[in-house]
Amino acid sequence: MGFFRRKDKEEKPHKKIDIDREIKKAEKEESLWIKCSSCQELLYKKEVERNQHICPKCYYHFPISVEERINLTFDEGSFVELFSKIEPVDFLKFKDTKSYKLRLEETQGQIKKLDAVLCGQGKINGIKVLTAIFDFSFMGGSLGSVVGEKITRILEKGAEEHLPVIIFCSSGGARMQEGILSLMQMAKVSGAIKRLKFNGIPYITVLTDPTLGGVTASMGMLGDIIIAEPKAMIGFAGPRVIKETIKEELPQGFQRAEYLLEHGMVDMIISRKELKKQLHKILTLIRP
Repeated sequence: MGFFRRKDKEEKPHKKIDIDREIKKAEKEESLWIKCSSCQELLYKKEVERNQHICPKCYYHFPISVEERINLTFDEGSFVELFSKIEPVDFLKFKDTKSYKLRLEETQGQIKKLDAVLCGQGKINGIKVLTAIFDFSFMGGSLGSVVGEKITRILEKGAEEHLPVIIFCSSGGARMQEGILSLMQMAKVSGAIKRLKFNGIPYITVLTDPTLGGVTASMGMLGDIIIAEPKAMIGFAGPRVIKETIKEELPQGFQRAEYLLEHGMVDMIISRKELKKQLHKILTLIRP
């Protein structure tokens, strides 16, 4: 007598694949991982988030949201937003593949903000400061008339109230849909910075990845103290444009924070883990 008996094969019905469910599953699994744009390592997203959005392999600082920046830098419950109602206007009726007006409406709907900078007042370990924080997710943090106006107002408020001003820069440069009105903001903000300095009020800039174009050329490089985050790209034109213009190979790490520190373009590089403590130390020494 045999110990095993073979059952007749039964035809199993073909299992229907839920394509939508499989796509969602794949997207969920993919969203668990993030690729570092510096060392190209594949990283577990939760680990990066726990590390304050810093690559554990190469120390590259990923861009963070305005809200995360506020939480990391300012005392809990101390931050108050200012000038929140100023909206951009399509002065030139500009249109490329879409009208500027439509681009603004779409971006405002997605980002839930009116423009690319948030201004406010807060405290860093008890020291009251004014700040402007660029939001790169809003049209690349581009410098338009609203950005220029809000930053000018925060600088003028600093001069009036004798409060230090800190600007966190993250921008691709001028907002080309506003043409000459965008470029005028460089002079407007630079004039406000001069008035702030004339009154002996500290002006500090923190350059994050990326800080390019007119934002670098005006407010970014005019700080009394210029701080950069590790591995941040900082410059006027992008490396590709420069390379094509001068027809020469660029040095290794050109336009990265470490290269600029070595050549005297920034004063210090500070990890965002240490930034609040170091800003407090600086403000203790130089505030009016």
